[in-house]
Amino acid sequence: MISINNLTIEYSGRFIFNDVSFNINKNEKVGLIGRNGSGKTTLLRLIYGSEKPHSGIITKPNDLKIGYLPQEGITLSEKLLFEEVKSSLIEITRIEQQIKDITKHLEKRIDYDSEEFIKLTQKLSETTHRFDILGGYNLDGEIEKVLKGLGFERDEFWRRSNEFSGGWQMRIELAKILLQRPDCILLDEPTNHLDIDSIQWLENYLKNYESSVVIVSHDKSFLDNVTQKTIEISMGKLYIMNLKYSDFLKAREEQKQQIYNQYKAQQKEIEQTERFIDRFRYKATLASRVQSRIKQLEKKELIQIEEEDNSEIVVKFPEVPRSGSMVVSVRNLTKQYGDKLVLNDINFELNRGDRVAFVGKNGEGKTTFTKILAGLENFEGVIEFGMNVRIGYYSQNQADLLDSEDTVFEVIDRVATGDMRTKIRSLLGAFLFSGDSIYKKVKVLSGGEKSRLALARLLLEPINLLLLDEPTNHLDMVAKKVLKNALMDFGGTLVIVSHDRDFLTDVTTKTYLFKNKSIKEYLGDISYFLNNYNIENLAELNKAEQFSKSQKMLERELPGKDKIKREEQKKIQREISSAHKKIKRIEEEISSIEGDIIKIEEEFANPEIMNDYELMNQKASIYNQLKKEIDEKYQEWEDLHKHLERIEGTFGK
Repeated sequence: MISINNLTIEYSGRFIFNDVSFNINKNEKVGLIGRNGSGKTTLLRLIYGSEKPHSGIITKPNDLKIGYLPQEGITLSEKLLFEEVKSSLIEITRIEQQIKDITKHLEKRIDYDSEEFIKLTQKLSETTHRFDILGGYNLDGEIEKVLKGLGFERDEFWRRSNEFSGGWQMRIELAKILLQRPDCILLDEPTNHLDIDSIQWLENYLKNYESSVVIVSHDKSFLDNVTQKTIEISMGKLYIMNLKYSDFLKAREEQKQQIYNQYKAQQKEIEQTERFIDRFRYKATLASRVQSRIKQLEKKELIQIEEEDNSEIVVKFPEVPRSGSMVVSVRNLTKQYGDKLVLNDINFELNRGDRVAFVGKNGEGKTTFTKILAGLENFEGVIEFGMNVRIGYYSQNQADLLDSEDTVFEVIDRVATGDMRTKIRSLLGAFLFSGDSIYKKVKVLSGGEKSRLALARLLLEPINLLLLDEPTNHLDMVAKKVLKNALMDFGGTLVIVSHDRDFLTDVTTKTYLFKNKSIKEYLGDISYFLNNYNIENLAELNKAEQFSKSQKMLERELPGKDKIKREEQKKIQREISSAHKKIKRIEEEISSIEGDIIKIEEEFANPEIMNDYELMNQKASIYNQLKKEIDEKYQEWEDLHKHLERIEGTFGK
């Protein structure tokens, strides 16, 4: 359907593509992968026709209709959302008028057996078939289905399109493309502004779409669920296989290993031949054999090892300061903006080591609640933080807090310590800053670049409660892997707002769904949540069956739980609860004693007390007693923590 032949693109002496060729066939679902800057977006623009190659030919049928969703740069009119989408369906409107014209013309004719009449009826049949494929007979219903699938509520259909935020405007543009039903859809990072519900809806839509789709995405799950062909761009070359993304990665590794083994075998053979030539070059009796070997070497087609982009770094958080057992407790929290209620009567608790995902549709309060935990939003209700909690917070807007006059290098250099000081360039490279770009000032960076820089800096700060709001936007596969590996080794408490299922897998162990101004806890990872959530949405089971299945799945989440009798299990849970309460009480006592110690230390600096020998002795005696008490309390606190860890270990066996 689309043929790309001998394509070359070069910028400043660097080949983005060098004499590459491939085809996009009818109904193919293609994943286009590669690091940021490798040329994926450029290739989409070339196929779409908004850019021209320096050399090469892109061949496509004249009547081929292509829909292209870019990452940014969408501008919409002041039309109401529903009208904005409907007015973009030019082909449907044109075909509808064509059907009316042909029908009207046929009604006036009586030459039913004439060749012209037969041609008109054939034309009408073809036109109505196309109209049906485009959903023309139920156009309003199709528009509503797509808009709802992409997350719009019905009462938003009558808002002006330009009133929506940038992310929602991208959804509007995507809806227009899907409803136009082009022969080939080009999507550049379509999931960046979608929530999990909308991503799953889009997956199902594209899987059943009866035309070609080419997707640039760093969402592994999305690519695996939609595509059957993968094209990798690396170092100016293309690697193409009719496999989904995960299978492609495995096959590529095997392919590279096979080529390397062949290369080593050939190099060994060449070395042996060269030794033979050097040894017998001047022996007359072997001259013909030597010449034969020389000719063999000259004719041999050398195996080339692929030049690879293997730039990757292992990053670890600094040693995590130990927090109290209870990290944060939220009671009866309510948040509203003016008359709009966002969160209502929320109760929530995080304990040390919890790894939590916040999921739900956009606008349900995930970001707002995260900002409240970070201390950036006011609210009604009660929030208590445990002992020694140090918060690290990342969001897209957090990048705006960077010093605009600092260079990229200086931002990281200010917080890097120990071994990481020698790896600053590598860390920046992992987050796509290389060469002279590390000397750019923050004020000239794009929004995406600022976000990546803020995230890189956060990896170096000594914190024990990490709050991340959509951290994977603007990251390619390699940078996501760097971040994910760092988070898997993070020893503190973690909260992530994300729609990236693959990223959340193995990182979080508990999921909270934000819906209808409240939150619901799922005691399992993102896969467990999605399985249960889909069952609930589809109403496949009644409430009793849902509860039973949830309990069984939860038991599977806890290895070896069947070995512990239910009564023993309850006993252990009571012990855990009791230990948490004792720890909290001791932490309160420690806090009180520390306050008394600070007060006496301030009194020691008072000249009147210092000059009163008897009073000074009394204060010193009290001070020493308090120091002894706090040492005992800390020892008791440590002992309780060890006891708690033993109990929790028993529960997990």
